[in-house]
Amino acid sequence: MTQQRAPEARELLRFLTCGSVDDGKSTLIGRLLYDSQLIFEDTLAAITKDSRKHGTTGEDIDLALLVDGLEAERQQGITIDVAYRFFQTPRRSFIVADTPGHEQYTRNMATGASGASLAVILIDARKGVLTQTRRHSYICSLLGIRDIVVAVNKIDLVNFSEDTFDRIVGDYVTFASELGFRSIAPIPMSARFGDNVTVRSGNTPWYHGPTLIEHLETVDVSQDLAGHPFRFPVQWVNRPNLDFRGFSGTIASGRIAPGDQVVVAASGKTSRIARIVTADGDLEVAEPGQAVTLTLEDEVDVARGDILVRPAERPPVADQFAGHLLWMDEEAMLPGRSYLMRIGHVWTPCSVTSIRHRVDVNTLEEHAARRLTLNEIGFCNFSAGQPIPVDAYADNRTTGAFILVDRFTNRTAAAGMVAFPLRRASNIHHEHFTVDKSARAALSGNKPMVLWFTGLSGSGKSTIANIVEQALHRAGRQTYSLDGDNIRHGLCRDLGFTAEDRVENIRRVGEVAKLFVDAGMIVLCSFISPFRAERRMVRDLLGAGEFVEVFVDTPIEACIARDPKGLYAKAQAGQIKNFTGIDSPYEAPEAPELHVSTVGRNAEECATAVLERLRERGIAC
Repeated sequence: MTQQRAPEARELLRFLTCGSVDDGKSTLIGRLLYDSQLIFEDTLAAITKDSRKHGTTGEDIDLALLVDGLEAERQQGITIDVAYRFFQTPRRSFIVADTPGHEQYTRNMATGASGASLAVILIDARKGVLTQTRRHSYICSLLGIRDIVVAVNKIDLVNFSEDTFDRIVGDYVTFASELGFRSIAPIPMSARFGDNVTVRSGNTPWYHGPTLIEHLETVDVSQDLAGHPFRFPVQWVNRPNLDFRGFSGTIASGRIAPGDQVVVAASGKTSRIARIVTADGDLEVAEPGQAVTLTLEDEVDVARGDILVRPAERPPVADQFAGHLLWMDEEAMLPGRSYLMRIGHVWTPCSVTSIRHRVDVNTLEEHAARRLTLNEIGFCNFSAGQPIPVDAYADNRTTGAFILVDRFTNRTAAAGMVAFPLRRASNIHHEHFTVDKSARAALSGNKPMVLWFTGLSGSGKSTIANIVEQALHRAGRQTYSLDGDNIRHGLCRDLGFTAEDRVENIRRVGEVAKLFVDAGMIVLCSFISPFRAERRMVRDLLGAGEFVEVFVDTPIEACIARDPKGLYAKAQAGQIKNFTGIDSPYEAPEAPELHVSTVGRNAEECATAVLERLRERGIAC
């Protein structure tokens, strides 16, 4: 068959299908494509052949295979990745995202939902509302989707029962009543056979609502983004020659015209729009969604990641804010651990300072939590590495959304939605003193830095650090030692040895060490510090060359044999939990500045090796 051409001007609706595993999402999209006559003959022939190999519908064509393009998906009969498909009717054009139902791939579902205006929640009529149904609905709510279709699928497998349909719809509406949806449209259907998908079914005479396609063609999901405050995130500084300097990006909200006054949100620098440049010529007015290049009347410092706004509509600029977080990584989120945050076009270090509560997706109840695990949703406080302009996600999905990225694996660890800036972020300012770090260091003759000794318990790091400090002291250097045991008698006496407490312990120590470095001193820190992320966090607190990681490399067998505190014996007997090297991991440094192997050397010889390396770095000792 030939592909039908659509009229030039046709409204576009982006929607996604979601729900639990095997609810029929891919089959539904395949049905929409098939009934819209958008399948080429060779594609249909290939699907017919594949249906015999991978299909789940007997002798019938398995329409789900039109969307499940990955070989792994066909073999398992599930959707893994997000698949986008285009189709159209005489009244509207559509881009639909087929998202995975399996809990393991919830992150992909969130990706599909982030760009959608409507969600079709599929529910298997035989199973009713499941946990994944609730989870996906809650994520849709968080991501700003306000219009929902409750597609009770496989209604043919319950004999087109009206009572079953009413019960499922009642359960769903009761659950979703607190999610803030603008509209919920329940439709009984069979995606496999097409009942109430594009054609009204004679098998459901008790249903008097629209078919799915009728609803999709007529539902109003419009948003008045043009009436929102002007937001223009700068994606690229366009400088093709010395005579042109423009700022390229896509208008997130609001309108702008030449002559309008704008301000750089973060710096407060103001100017006026000189031109709105596009490939097709200059514009008199630019609207939301348009990709344009703006030129300014004045030479204002604007960089990638900055946001241009109107002076009277400036967003809050803060380095601390509260928001929702959907955790997507198999490694748990620990408060205090440093991640990379991307918000708009800005990358900055960010950590969760506290979890206010975790949301139970089944009941929507809020529970206390000390960590978030895969697919859990929490409301948290965040601390970013720099002040950034933020809008509430409910007000602007572009400037209020962010992701967290694991700093070592580069995996996307979480998706977040800003709720509001914290007042402390705007009420507290840095006080600058005339006597600064360089002045203090010059007076003492020090080269301020942190010597961070890390290694297993019993590796000898405290002993080696003590000998190194003696030598530095004799050379007239101002030093101070922070030791793991000593710190837990005071500053960190309230902390235990769980992963969460270890993260907080090192965060506090890092902040204290930073103060000593600012005082112009050499700080010797002896801590197991088992996680690379926390050692990296302390490194990032300091300036270039101010953090020297000293890996005291002692085999665990030697540490157990030495066992000066008797801790390994207790840990092996089960009397101590979360003990590094026994039932809690130690992540050895991958590229420490100093790697000190203790095999065949005593503490004095190891300390001598450290001192020699320090002399090579220009530290007289």
